[in-house]
Amino acid sequence: METQNKQGGNVAAIITMFALFFMIAFVTNFASPMGVIAKNQFNASNALSQLGNFANFFAYLFMGIPGGLILKRKGYKFTALTAVAVGFTGLAVQLLSGFVSSFAVYVIGAFIAGFSMCMLNLVTNPLLNTLGGGGNKGNQLVQFGCSLNSVGATLSPMVLGLLIGEITKDTSFGDARPALMIAMGIFAVAFLIVACSRIPEPHMETAEEKAARLSGQTSVLKDVVATLKYRHFTLGALAIFFYIVIEVGVPSMGMLYMTDCTKDPLTGAIISKGPGYVGGAIAGSVCAAYWFLMMCGRLLGGVVGGKFSSRAQVSFLALVGIALLAAAMFVPVQMVTVFGKEFPLSMAFMAAVGLCTSVMWGGIFNMAAEGLGKYVPMGSGIFMAMVFGGVLIPVQGFIADKIGILNSYWFSIALLAYVLFYALVGSRVKKN
Repeated sequence: METQNKQGGNVAAIITMFALFFMIAFVTNFASPMGVIAKNQFNASNALSQLGNFANFFAYLFMGIPGGLILKRKGYKFTALTAVAVGFTGLAVQLLSGFVSSFAVYVIGAFIAGFSMCMLNLVTNPLLNTLGGGGNKGNQLVQFGCSLNSVGATLSPMVLGLLIGEITKDTSFGDARPALMIAMGIFAVAFLIVACSRIPEPHMETAEEKAARLSGQTSVLKDVVATLKYRHFTLGALAIFFYIVIEVGVPSMGMLYMTDCTKDPLTGAIISKGPGYVGGAIAGSVCAAYWFLMMCGRLLGGVVGGKFSSRAQVSFLALVGIALLAAAMFVPVQMVTVFGKEFPLSMAFMAAVGLCTSVMWGGIFNMAAEGLGKYVPMGSGIFMAMVFGGVLIPVQGFIADKIGILNSYWFSIALLAYVLFYALVGSRVKKN
């Protein structure tokens, strides 16, 4: 009977973590279409249009390690409830930006939401890995969770696209209010679900560990240093720093490429169109295809995760991703039609990269967390802090301003090369 209750509790916990995975991406991925609105409403450059992404990921730097401490001392349930409440607040501030027509207020809201996304990631990844028993099975559960994450990522731009329609000079943050209110409703429901759920606490601080901390025998700094002594973890944290830029930067640059045009500053009329211009509605659909393919890849990764190691999956797909981005840059400029939608052939290769990035998050986390033992909460905190690598997305926007949007994918290729190195070499478990 005790075994059955434990298994039932694990199933409930797994389902709850899957739901939180969905929320992380649904909210985070508002930033790309909101960036297009900012570019039109406030005449922002490619770099400045990505400040929402910047703020969202910059928050990880501040919350990563503190979030890991909260997880260790208060447990998974408390951390998840706090994260959901903070996320609701962040969305409320973004909603306010539509009423006051302020880009700065939106960026502040994205920053607050970033704290929530960091804490939710702190909860979902290590708990699913632990419930799966680590190794290939742990990776399998994380990949299934990531597939739900991709569902949220796919729906996010589609929902905004359906509710807003074609983005023009008259489109403002206020037009995004319905989507933000839907997201706030999801957070409210999630709070109730988490509050009523039984969530195991395998990594919560024990009485002995608390006594040692209060007596000064252990400290945050000591735990950080001890965790970073695991070479494979340290290199994995850097891999996540770069991966986030790849995952979000690839479709974000695609969105900019497909909406690139020059407008009359007075009338807002389009004077000239970029070679890949198809308008916001179609661009949103193509970028949604990127996230949809990521979801498919993660589902497949979950199915085969018990048979193929994270190392094999990540290294193979990093190579394929490099090839696809090179094709996106060098393929002749021409349009293709899929399901009645005409868009640049280069963007078909861009969307296909979603298959490649699909298993990287879970795979890198799985490889980096291997063998950390009692340092899993601190490792997870450091890991989440490194997600602030998303602040480099405006850097890619700056590169796009200087050498062209498609050419900015050289930046993505360089980062994928490091991920390939980590999978093949850096992920080997070795403590200094």
